[in-house]
Amino acid sequence: MRRRGKTDVNRTDRDQRLASAFVALADTLVTDFDVLDFLGLLTEQAVALLDVDAAGVILSDQRGGWRPAAGSSEQAELVEVFAAQTVQGPCVDCVHSGVPVASVDLAADTGRWPQFAPAAVSAGFRAACAVPMRLREDIIGALTLLDTSPGAIDDASVTLGQALADVATIGILQQRALGHNEVVSEQLQAALHHRTVVEQAKGVLAETGGLDMHRAYLALRDYARAHRRRLSEVARDIATTALDARVLLTEPIDDSPRAMGSERP
Repeated sequence: MRRRGKTDVNRTDRDQRLASAFVALADTLVTDFDVLDFLGLLTEQAVALLDVDAAGVILSDQRGGWRPAAGSSEQAELVEVFAAQTVQGPCVDCVHSGVPVASVDLAADTGRWPQFAPAAVSAGFRAACAVPMRLREDIIGALTLLDTSPGAIDDASVTLGQALADVATIGILQQRALGHNEVVSEQLQAALHHRTVVEQAKGVLAETGGLDMHRAYLALRDYARAHRRRLSEVARDIATTALDARVLLTEPIDDSPRAMGSERP
C-alpha cells in the first residue's frame, strides 16, 4: 500500500519510463566504460522512476570496507558518507546480509543505528531502504532509496529499485569478461580512487562558480558527456588546473531528471 501524500503513477507510463531507464543504463555499457558516471546515472534513474526523494550507492573497497560512490543529491551523498564512517545503516546491513534492509522511521531507529540514524535525520531523511548490488555470491555494494517522510517505501519501488541495482551489478561485473586483463576488484578500487578526484574537482567548481556541491557535480558530469570524455578524466583536469574551471562552467547545467526527460512521479 502506498504512503499518504504520494502521487499515483499511471502503470503504462511507469513501465515505459522503466524501459527507457534500462536502455539509458545499457547505453553506458560501452568499451570506454566509466563506473562513476554509470552509478551516477543509476541514482538519477532511481529518483526519476521510483517513489523516493533521493538515492545513493556504496561500493566495496575490496579490503572489507564500504565507501560512498554516488548520490542523487548532496544530502544523499552525505548519508552514504555517514554509513561508511559509522559502519551503520540500512546499506551496511544490506551488504552484509545480501537482502534488502529498510527503516520506516529513521528517527525511531536510533537503537539499531545510534550514530547513523540521527545523522541521516539531520540530513533531511526519515525513511530508507537499501537493496543489494549482487549477482549470486558477488555483493559489490548497495543502492539506498531515501525519503523525507516517514513510512515504508512501497513494495513496487523496492522491487523496481532491486531491478535497477541488478542491471547495474551485471553491467559492472560484465566488465570482468570485457575488461581485458583488469579484474573487477581492481576496477572498483580504481573507481573509488577516481571518486576522490571527482570530489576535489567538485570543490574547485563549487568555489569558482558559487555552486553547491551537487550542482558542481552536474556541471562536471554534463561537460564530460558533452565532450565524450570520462568523468574521472575531466575531474583530474580540473583538479590539476589542466582545464580551467571557468571554461567548464560556461556550459549550461542540465539538472532535469534524465528518465524519459520527465518530472519525478
